[in-house]
Amino acid sequence: MNRQQEFVLRTIEERDVRFVRLWFTDVVGQLKSVALAPAEVEGAFEEGLGFDGSSVEGLARIFESDLLAQPDPSTFQILPWRGDEEQTSRMFCDILTPDGQPSAADPRNVLKRQLAKAADMGFTCYTHPEIEFYLLKSDELGEDGQPVPVDQAGYFDHVPGGVAQDFRRTAVSMLEAVGISVEFSHHEAGPGQNEIDLRYADALQTADNIMTFRTVVKEVALMTNCYASFMPKPFSHHPGSGMHTHFSLFEGDSNAFFQAGAEFQLSTTARQFMAGILRHAPEFTAVTNQFVNSYKRLWGGGEAPSYLSWGHNNRSALLRVPLYKPNKGQSARIEYRGIDSAANPYLSYAVLLGAGLKGIEEGYELPPGAEDDIESLSAAERRAMGHDPLPASLHDAVRVMEESELVADILGEQVFENFLRNKRADWNEYRQQVTRFELQKNLGIL
Repeated sequence: MNRQQEFVLRTIEERDVRFVRLWFTDVVGQLKSVALAPAEVEGAFEEGLGFDGSSVEGLARIFESDLLAQPDPSTFQILPWRGDEEQTSRMFCDILTPDGQPSAADPRNVLKRQLAKAADMGFTCYTHPEIEFYLLKSDELGEDGQPVPVDQAGYFDHVPGGVAQDFRRTAVSMLEAVGISVEFSHHEAGPGQNEIDLRYADALQTADNIMTFRTVVKEVALMTNCYASFMPKPFSHHPGSGMHTHFSLFEGDSNAFFQAGAEFQLSTTARQFMAGILRHAPEFTAVTNQFVNSYKRLWGGGEAPSYLSWGHNNRSALLRVPLYKPNKGQSARIEYRGIDSAANPYLSYAVLLGAGLKGIEEGYELPPGAEDDIESLSAAERRAMGHDPLPASLHDAVRVMEESELVADILGEQVFENFLRNKRADWNEYRQQVTRFELQKNLGIL
């Protein structure tokens, strides 16, 4: 037994923890949880906890259903919203096959494989997400058929005594109580829309943090008598919720994206990484934007990027190079703005990292950057400048992903096929629906 496992067992005893929740995700990033009695934790460290993988979306086929959940002791945290009585803790798990090998269908393992590839190339990947979401008065629709936001405030608005302000204060405190450092928080542009930015961490820790973040935000919302939604576009006429993520690669203690004196201080490595993401973005968009509703955000305006482009401090671009801070070469980074708040963070970061590494391996050349607002250009101007569109719907995104050898290689055959099957089912269910728009537009005139 290693020191981390001993620390967990000692903490459980000293803090009188009554329940230990083991967390993992299915193929679309839905959090799964099983509670262990404290006496069973040592056995779970040694042998894992057996469960029926075929009952979890995308984890196993019926004839190979037995899987093991192996708790990662480095992720142990007390859950503060459960209170001091009958304390509850959580650990994330790696999913193993019965012979103790990492399961090819585990999203966490998919990301770990890409991080191992990056390590073999000499890189450590750090990420910093900006997570947007809406606070609503409930999860039910109002009289007009629309969600009801908790306020009518806008970007950076200060609302004295406002629900959102109290919510953010409580949420940030609770996030820091479970070891998640918050950089800042504020009201976003939409009514009831908020953003909380997490401090940078390695990509695996960030993905774990995002899963915890969603749980904390929903728990705090319920405590304040409202409902938090990470739906990409809950309102037709208000901005969608993105999860812009900043990426940087380090070689030891040096930022591999920084080169003094280069344009925007970007190294060749950074430019090749960006070129890889841009070239393969249409192929992995189904992963970073995995729901029918995701494409309402991408193509609904509100600074959501719809075209393959990059720019220096250009917020209409898919890839943004943030403003360089003099004498702070370690902060050199790029920001991918396409991903939405409902994405599976493990798979999303795996495909983004994998595409970037492909660009470095193959020496991709970065096309010219965009200085103009991409949306304001005409279609002919965008074509002339090489700003091809991202997929316009989940159906289009799935069609492009199906043909991608790179995404299949990054995800592995089992996750690749299970993910596509799930998304095809989503699209087939959606296209059979008769929407309110169709009835309002057509029922009285056709």
